[in-house]
Amino acid sequence: MTEEVPTEPPILSLGSRFYTPVEAADFPETHLRFRNDAAAREVGLGGLSDDQWIRHFARFEPLPDNLPEPLALAYHGHQFRNYNPDIGDGRGFTFAQLRDDRGRLMDLGTKGSGRTPYSRTADGRLTLKGAVREVLATEMLEALGVPTSRTLSIIETGEDLERHDEPSPTRSAVLVRLSHSHVRFGSFQRLEFMGERVASERLLDYVITQFYPDVEAGDAPGLLGAVAQRMAVMTARIMAAGFVHGVLNTDNMNINGENFDYGPWRFLPTLKPGAIAAYFDHSGLYAFGRQPEAIYWNLCALADALRPVGDPKALQSELDRFPDYYADAFADAIHRRLGVAGQGGKKDQEFAQAFFTFLHDSQLPFERAFFDLFGGSAGRDKRERSPHAERYKGEDVIAALDALEPVESQRLEHPCFKDEPETLLYKEVEALWDEIEPHNRWHKLDEKINRIRQMGEAYGLPAAH
Repeated sequence: MTEEVPTEPPILSLGSRFYTPVEAADFPETHLRFRNDAAAREVGLGGLSDDQWIRHFARFEPLPDNLPEPLALAYHGHQFRNYNPDIGDGRGFTFAQLRDDRGRLMDLGTKGSGRTPYSRTADGRLTLKGAVREVLATEMLEALGVPTSRTLSIIETGEDLERHDEPSPTRSAVLVRLSHSHVRFGSFQRLEFMGERVASERLLDYVITQFYPDVEAGDAPGLLGAVAQRMAVMTARIMAAGFVHGVLNTDNMNINGENFDYGPWRFLPTLKPGAIAAYFDHSGLYAFGRQPEAIYWNLCALADALRPVGDPKALQSELDRFPDYYADAFADAIHRRLGVAGQGGKKDQEFAQAFFTFLHDSQLPFERAFFDLFGGSAGRDKRERSPHAERYKGEDVIAALDALEPVESQRLEHPCFKDEPETLLYKEVEALWDEIEPHNRWHKLDEKINRIRQMGEAYGLPAAH
């Protein structure tokens, strides 16, 4: 353990209006399937034995000098833009708060840890397949430079679950994620809905103190502006990653601007703005091309929730800046993914839009195009080895790319660039699951995660956790 573990976890300062103490489920079995040692080391947990790991992350024995019992957080939210006051942590809780090796507060939160007062009719469990899908999503997004929660642990729990959207009975698991906070937009929405201004002010102070120290105490518009900037970066980077989240509800919006809570998700084979990840998204509300619009709508909902504690005109002024934040962040995200330096201002925005138009019109494989073109002119040899080499010739946007200065061109010497691009498409995920169920072969998943991490090293796109 590290001496930086807080003796009084800051979340306790919020008081019982924000959470309900709960007990974890008593699972019949505990089989450790995944442990993220790199993330664990950052918060002083790297030295845990497998037995200690299971005691903490399946039996939920409290960590020393930390939360004495798990806390299920209370929140509301818009789900597909319909307000729902009957939600909260229904199959998860906050288990602990730790300081990372940079002194920043981190939450350990769970998924599939049992029923809570917010579970309604659900069983509070997580399928093993859902856990496998989440670790794959978080690993791939982190490798592509997207601010995201990280999967710390997956432990299979030996229960048979019934689900209507996958073959049942199916195997169960409990997952632990590491993120900067589990405070959601819906946390503020709940307090506004209930007319609890004092509690809203307390949550505002908590968020500013712990996560936005550059914002003045009590400055709700300042917080909204800072959150909008982070959300613009996160949104731009999921777009540049070709990622469809699937369920961008306000209860799935982290106040820290991290992508998290991965249920239905997809990476695009080719750029299709109308691609959806959730089979129940019949209107395409959260389709790939509508994700910036969806996140702006959610920021508007957050602004509404902050009106009792912030000046409405100042809040609106901060909202009005989001399109500019996003345009700049998207230009930066495309240049980062291509490994080239921008020129600044409108030229970068125009190039980014032109590149996405090229991807759409050409229908080149999404990840392949970024792989082939990474490094611009410095990576021309790699591009010419591509099976799509002819499709890059004579394109104005490729000429514009080659005119940009490569960044860290030595990255092109990484062994990953001598191989094929790493992807994480639907059929690949299903194939990995087919190795686990029914054969219980885990080595393919381990190999995939290792390749994804090596790809992340090659690209060098820090997610700014």
